[in-house]
Amino acid sequence: MKFTASQIAHILDGRVEGDCDAAVFQLSKIEEGVPGSISFLANPKYTPHIYSTQASIVIVSEDFVPEKPIDTTLIRVKDAYQSFTVLLSYYDKLKGDKLGVEQPSFIADSAQIGEAFYLGAFSYIGANTKIGNRVKIYPQVFIDEGVTIGNDVTIFSGARICSDTVIGNFCVIHGNAVIGADGFGFAPNESGSYNKVPQTGNVVIEDHVDVGASTTIDRATLGSTIIRQGVKLDNQIQIAHNVEIGENTVIAAQTGVAGSTKIGKGCMIGGQVGFAGHLVIGDHVKIQGQSGVVKSLKSGSVVQGTPAFNYTDYNKSYVYFKNLPKHLNHKD
Repeated sequence: MKFTASQIAHILDGRVEGDCDAAVFQLSKIEEGVPGSISFLANPKYTPHIYSTQASIVIVSEDFVPEKPIDTTLIRVKDAYQSFTVLLSYYDKLKGDKLGVEQPSFIADSAQIGEAFYLGAFSYIGANTKIGNRVKIYPQVFIDEGVTIGNDVTIFSGARICSDTVIGNFCVIHGNAVIGADGFGFAPNESGSYNKVPQTGNVVIEDHVDVGASTTIDRATLGSTIIRQGVKLDNQIQIAHNVEIGENTVIAAQTGVAGSTKIGKGCMIGGQVGFAGHLVIGDHVKIQGQSGVVKSLKSGSVVQGTPAFNYTDYNKSYVYFKNLPKHLNHKD
């Protein structure tokens, strides 16, 4: 895909300063710019690079004043960083703008498929599945029976969507995610082994949710595991059966949430956090990375540590803890 400076300026509502016909076909960092690429300057720390970059076009803010001659074509906009973000989104959309059904693939006769649909090769869509408009399903995706998918959803390669899962509108499911596998339900018996507890519920994902690569969300034992609107899940996260995550909560990689825990809205959870089961986490809670949460938390809490407790108290305690060797009266 190739674009001229004038075309890009039109997309960004900007103004060209230089060659309106300058053409680009790739994006680059300003310090790594090459002919045919477009970059941006937002952080003053990178200003020296604008005088040496080989990028054909650089997006700058309206108030940028060069201190010496610049060879590259500039596009002046209100906010260079925001405009480049818009351009990234536009580029990403064009790059993924695929239509049609590739072969080999399988679509059950009873499946209902919306308009402007894309299905990659080696994908499978099961019986009684309902898929909305402008859905893009990349190669090697498995969608089981009775799944419902809304409009404008993207499912990347290798994802597995198990039976009866419900996915809302404008969701993104990244590669190798597994949604709706059985929850970890086993009951001990008299012989010392375990009987499997049937997992008869499903997973419900509301609108504008992102699910990271290799993240797993288990179906409920009864009822639904629920991921509310606007939730963002990083890669390699484990969400157990009957968990509920409130709207606009964000969770970083390698976090594990045990069964039936309820997490409120607007929470920010760092990487490698572990939650015990059957907890209630309030709204707007912040949990630092590698914390172990073993009890319920009130709204607005900020915690760290294992077991997790108040973040300020943790920092004070850590000062004493790390200095303990200095105060011990024994020899190594």
